[in-house]
Amino acid sequence: HVQLVESGGGSVQAGGSLRLSCAASGYGFRMHCMGRFRRAPGKEREGVGTIETDGTTFYVDSVKGRFTISRDYAKKTVFLEMNSLKPEDTAMYYCAAGPTGSCYRLRATDYGYWGQGTQVTVS
Repeated sequence: HVQLVESGGGSVQAGGSLRLSCAASGYGFRMHCMGRFRRAPGKEREGVGTIETDGTTFYVDSVKGRFTISRDYAKKTVFLEMNSLKPEDTAMYYCAAGPTGSCYRLRATDYGYWGQGTQVTVS
């Protein structure tokens, strides 16, 4: 099992930056695809960015060039660096762990472990 604890959300003005962290505990961090998803009010959950065990990353088109996902194996932590934030990035952001090989799909149903979520508000 993998437990995920998130931090780093908050409120920021358009054009600003935030860094989200997701600390993993338990067994198997090294063997999981790690993903970041978001759900805006009235919308379905959306895959934002994912990172495979070999460091390969995938992003939804709307955040390419602005968001960067990374993972630190020593700290068992995944980071999402968000730059040039827009009001449409406002959402609850979730960290998730899923089977390696599934990252490219950015599909929430692939992921079995989820963090508690952290709110990002861009005004």
